[in-house]
This record gives sequence, structure tokens and C-alpha cells, in this order.
Amino acid sequence: MFAIVFPNIDPVIFQMGSIAIRWYGVSYVIAILLGYWILLNANKKTPILSQESLDSIILYIAFGILIGGRIGYVLFYNLQWIYTNPLQIIKIWEGGMSFHGGLIGVIIIMYIFSKKFNLSFASVMDLLSIVGPIGCFFGRIANFINAELYGRETDILLGVIFPGEDFPRHPSQIYEALLEGLLLFIIMQIIYRKTKVIEYKLMLFSIAVFLYGVFRFLIEFYREPDAHLGFIYKIYTMGQMLSLLMCVTGMILFILSMRNYKKVSFSDIK
Repeated sequence: MFAIVFPNIDPVIFQMGSIAIRWYGVSYVIAILLGYWILLNANKKTPILSQESLDSIILYIAFGILIGGRIGYVLFYNLQWIYTNPLQIIKIWEGGMSFHGGLIGVIIIMYIFSKKFNLSFASVMDLLSIVGPIGCFFGRIANFINAELYGRETDILLGVIFPGEDFPRHPSQIYEALLEGLLLFIIMQIIYRKTKVIEYKLMLFSIAVFLYGVFRFLIEFYREPDAHLGFIYKIYTMGQMLSLLMCVTGMILFILSMRNYKKVSFSDIK
């Protein structure tokens, strides 16, 4: 059996006194800035956002991701912190963000954003759905660097031996980066650029939500469940339960979009 020994990357890039720059935080900054650049180019092709709203949207998104992601992590995975260690809740720099919570946070903040700038909430979410996966990619790479959220024990080729262990695990963070991040980003870009789906409100968003749910559900079979939560019904994880909800939500939104707008045909491919 061949396994890769985790390179034991220091999660802190550099530190000056009490101020530390961590890979985890830098990954979020890179994701937001790159996502903003992609958003600008997409908005040129399909003008949805005004210049005024473009100047503000990055702050709204960052706020939604950070607050929603952290609150979701606490509610879904560490509810006991509320009464055992409430100060831990604000220590975002130590890691611990929920994608599902971050998504809910972005949805809520984008609804407020759309109302403030008099924009179509559905159109804004469709535009963001082609950008979001790039954030997933960098977020999962950061999880790998932090040696957190790793996979279950395995004997496959290229398993990774993480710090403090002497057996290999699935590098599930890399699986997620490639499927939920890179592959989903490519799929959404192809759909957006090669079809006219953007014309049918909430359809792009519904596809992104559904596909992420599918990818995350499958990868969770290789990811180690949180020790304090364990399995649900002996085989499923909290992540899978939330991802199933995403799949159902995505299908419902897709059906509603099809009913409210003319049917999308593959003859629309340019």
C-alpha cells in the first residue's frame, strides 16, 4: 500500500506579535476577489447588476458567508458551544464554517441587497450561482491545509496520513474541492455560456443547488463524520441530511422555474 504523508503545512503563513495571517483566511479573500472578477465579466455579458450595486455586493457577500457560515456551523455541528463555550463561536480564524449555513446567509443577505438596490432577487441569485463554486474550491483547499474535515480510513492508492495518525485516510477535502468546486464551476460556466438558461429566473440557481447537493452527498460517504455527532440512522451524516434537503430544494425550484417561464430547450444551445 502506498500512502502520502501529509506535508504538515503550517496553517499560519506568518505572524507579527498577536496578529497572524492564516491560509484559511487568505483562501476566503482569494475566493471572494476572484469570484468578484468573474462576476464583473458575467455581468458584462448579462447586465443584471448596476454599477452602484457592484460597488457594494462584495461586502454583502462576505458578510453573508462569514456570519451565515459560522452560525450554521454552530447550529448544525456544535450547538453545545452556545452554553459550554460561547466565546468559541466568534473565533472564526480557528476554522469551522458550514457551507450550508454560508449559503443560507448569502441568500438572506442577497434578498436584502436586492431590495435595497431595486434588483431582481432571482436574477441576482442566478448570476451568483455561476460564481459560487470557485469559493467552494478554495475553501476546501484551506480545509486540507488545516488538516481538518478529512476522510475515512482507506487502503486506496494515494491515501493521506494526517498528523498524529499512522494510517491513511481519503483526502476528502480534495475530493470536495474538485467536485463541488472545480467541476461544478465548469458545469455552471458551460450552462451559462452555451445556453439561454439565464433567461429563466432561478433555473441556474436551482441547478447549482441540486448539483452541489448531489456531489456533497456522495463525497460524504468518504468523509469522516464529526466525532461528537457520528452517524444519523447508522449510515448517514449531518452533511448528507443537509445535502438531501438541497437536492429537494433544487428540484422544487427547477420545477417552479419551468412552470413560470417557457420551457428550456437544448435547441437553445448557441
